[in-house]
Parts: sequence; structure tokens; C-alpha cells
Amino acid sequence: MKTVAVTGGIGSGKSTVCSFLSARGIPVYDTDSAAKKLYVRDDSLLDSIEEAFGCSIRLADGSLDKVKLASIIFDSPDRMRTLEGIVHPAVMKDYIRWNAMQSSRFEDEGCSETFFGHSPFCVIESAIILSKPEFLPLLDKAVLVDASLSIRLQRACKRDGVEPEQVIKRMATQSFDLSKVDAVIRNEGTEEDLSKEIAKVFKSLDLD
Repeated sequence: MKTVAVTGGIGSGKSTVCSFLSARGIPVYDTDSAAKKLYVRDDSLLDSIEEAFGCSIRLADGSLDKVKLASIIFDSPDRMRTLEGIVHPAVMKDYIRWNAMQSSRFEDEGCSETFFGHSPFCVIESAIILSKPEFLPLLDKAVLVDASLSIRLQRACKRDGVEPEQVIKRMATQSFDLSKVDAVIRNEGTEEDLSKEIAKVFKSLDLD
């Protein structure tokens, strides 16, 4: 099945858009949630991380010590790149497996209203996917969810219970190459407005 990436910065509403798509019946793969699950069920992933950093990152019960791992990569771009070099290939492999499962599930379904008049497709949700070259071959299209800075700040502060200055610092670490984006969803109105915008954008995508 073809893959559409849905991406966006802090407070853009990327996850809201993906929730809408999932509720519609479109398969959505959340890379953040997937990575967390892999930490739990894939011992070889933890083995590789421990080998790379030369220390244990497990609690007494064998599960990931999130605090320990965070302390290892904190304020170290090199260590973060090392971690991503281990985790990202595992997520890609998991996505390819998941996509194949969805292909089998929808193999007899043609174009439908569920998929905005297209043949079945999958959505992969990620804030960083466009800045990671290794993921780009997986994508057929990329959709950016966006809103004005003031709206994004308001949403993020309310959601996380933090001051605007903290959100702005986090926003400064995010960037999006618009040359890799096929369409933009503006998320600045009501849920009904967003629903209409999603339908308009996805109907316009050339997926067939």
C-alpha cells in the first residue's frame, strides 16, 4: 500500500489530523508509539543500545530505564545520532511489516470514500520524518499540518502546562523542508473546519 506521511511542528495538530484519519478507517502508524513498543518487546534493540553506549540501560525487571537513557543522550547530539541510528532502522523494519499486513487486509478493496476516493493507503505519523533521509524512500506523499505561531503556542502551552518560552525553545529545534511537502493542511479553525480541510487536501493528492 502507498504511504502518506503526516507531519507537523509542535501545536500544529498533527496527531489530531491522524486521529481523524484513523477514526475514518485509514490505517495510521504512529512512529513515536511504535518506538516505545519496540523498546518493550524487542530485547535485541536494547542489546544494541547497550553495546553502543557500553552500559546497561535496563531496570531490575529487564525493562528500559528511560531515565538512564535520557541522561546518556542529554545535551549530546552525537549520542542522539547514535541512538537514532539504532532505533530508526528498527522502526522502519516494523513499519514495512505493518504496511504489508495492511496491504493484505485491504487487498480486495478498490477506490472508496474511506480513502477519499483513492485506493487504500497507509499514513505514517512523524514530526521528524522529512529530515531523516533513510525514511524518505518509504513515502509516496507528504502532508504538513500547520497553523499560525500564536495558535500553536496557545495549544502547546495549554496541553503541556508550560510557559511560552519553553515551547518556543522546542519549536526552534524543528524545521521542515517544504520542497518535500506535497500539500499543507491549515488547522486554525473548528473541528468541522479541520475535517473539511483534511478531506480537501487528501482528495487532491495523486495516489493512484
